[in-house]
Amino acid sequence: MAKDIDPKLRKIGEYLKLEEDTVFVIPEYQRPYSWVIENCDKLWQDIVTFCDNRNKDNYFFGTIILSCDSADSRLELIDGQQRTTTFLLLLKALLFGIDDKISKISSEDNEASGLLNGLKNRRQKILGILYKAEPEDISERPNIQKDCLIYERLNILINNSNNEKNKDDLSIILKGSDFESIERKVNKFKYRKKDNAYTNFFRNFKFFYNKIMQLQNNEINSIAKSILENCEVIEIKSWKVEQAITMFNSLNSDGMPLSDADIISAKLFASAKVLGNEDEYTNLWKELLDCANVLSEKNVLDLNSILTQYMYILRAKHGEIVSATGAIDVTVPGVRRYFTSKNDRILNNPIQTCFEMLALAQLWNQIVDIPAVQVLLKFNENVKLFLGCFLSRFFNKEMDKNAVTILSETLLKLFAILELVDLGYSSKNFKSFLFKESLKLVNDDFSVFEIAQDFSRHIESNWDRDDIKARIKDYDKNILVYLNELLFAKEYNVDFDLGDKYDVEHIMPASGHNIASIQCDADIKDKEEFGEIVNKLGNKILLEQEINRAISNDWFRTKVHKGSRFSYANSRYPVALTLANSYKDIEKPMWSKDDIFKATDKKKTTVNLD
Repeated sequence: MAKDIDPKLRKIGEYLKLEEDTVFVIPEYQRPYSWVIENCDKLWQDIVTFCDNRNKDNYFFGTIILSCDSADSRLELIDGQQRTTTFLLLLKALLFGIDDKISKISSEDNEASGLLNGLKNRRQKILGILYKAEPEDISERPNIQKDCLIYERLNILINNSNNEKNKDDLSIILKGSDFESIERKVNKFKYRKKDNAYTNFFRNFKFFYNKIMQLQNNEINSIAKSILENCEVIEIKSWKVEQAITMFNSLNSDGMPLSDADIISAKLFASAKVLGNEDEYTNLWKELLDCANVLSEKNVLDLNSILTQYMYILRAKHGEIVSATGAIDVTVPGVRRYFTSKNDRILNNPIQTCFEMLALAQLWNQIVDIPAVQVLLKFNENVKLFLGCFLSRFFNKEMDKNAVTILSETLLKLFAILELVDLGYSSKNFKSFLFKESLKLVNDDFSVFEIAQDFSRHIESNWDRDDIKARIKDYDKNILVYLNELLFAKEYNVDFDLGDKYDVEHIMPASGHNIASIQCDADIKDKEEFGEIVNKLGNKILLEQEINRAISNDWFRTKVHKGSRFSYANSRYPVALTLANSYKDIEKPMWSKDDIFKATDKKKTTVNLD
């Protein structure tokens, strides 16, 4: 009879004790090792409390789900990666602690002979688990030369995760002969300080090591015995990876649920394995992860948002947002539900699915330097969904940056109105309209100019121009500052690049020790009037962080003074440069409330909704 599912209640010492030719495997799609000190501290406190209470019942550490190959030689960790890895680190720390205690107990100390035998027994079991060492290969007492030969046999876990950047740290720790040499060899992050410079592997190992080295002889023996013999997990083995993943969805037990991307990548990998093209899929998925990580570092997208965009693309391409009566259905299924149940045929074609998501990520990487896109990304998160729909046109052809610019500027008009009016994105004037347009966005039979005309007609028919101008006059938030800079640069045909480190600068400072004098010079009567004026759009510009934080709350004449390298004159942003040039020949330039009103009126025309 073919194997199906094999659940067993196992002690930790039994669960981790593998046959000579068997290894745990962390699959390609799994997340990196993410347990931190807080998780380890809770685990440690649970174990210590359990030992102190001398509870007769064993302590339960949840469910482990393993996907097995036909020979039972590769045990893929579907659920339990974090706990399994942590227990390996804990056992290594225990081994060092036990070795330290044994070396300090004399073999002639009859009173300690029982404790010594107990520690030796625990040491033998841990060496058998971590290194599959046989009793006859293990020395009576710690012997650095013999022990190092045993450590080199390490063959308990293979980490294939594409997400794990420093997977060799676990091997360095488990093969290490002492704490100090391990600390020298493990990976360190270049720009981090102290313990933050290390990976979670070493930080957690160090946490356990420090705790264990503080224990008395009898305490370490008791804790080692409890971990190996009194702590339990339910081990569920499955010989069908899809079945194992489905069980995980229902039984996730470590309090750290997988993301939609984790689940869907696992399902795709399972399909690829069935089709025999898992290597091609793995390479594509790794490329997708690398691209998504680059976008995430730029604060543009992460893998889960790429999946969401891809769902929007598929729903628009397949007409799934149109109801049976022809109406636009704005109900959106969850990403996980969409891919795993409502539309699981997509997962049956893992190569095409992964290729198209990779293409989407690569297209985003090509457009992040477009000024209109940079500004658009400062607005409501939903803009990405519809720009992503448009990008799907270029999955199999060269991307048209001019078309992307036109669409981005078109989207900016609508989302600028969303920023100004008292309606939410879910209003039919936004969400329903955008869903309907997404049918055209994914279809290159419709030109970007036709789509832009749809937006213009929609705006004209739903909003009054004078009302929008009045709202801009009263606007006191920051998003439209970015749009104004972009449109100002476009109007005067100068370059614009948002860059990385910038602030929204108040020309007239909003606070500071000189604020009373500045208000007086600006002809502002009291705090109430100041509060109404200082946050108007006309008093805000973009400025590099370095310049903004150097000039801080200085007077206007200091900010525009060309003699300092920290002034508007040294900025790359067009409005700051224009201010510097406009006032360069004025001996004592002032910035008054009238200037703020005039600048706000100019911005009403600059933030143009035509």
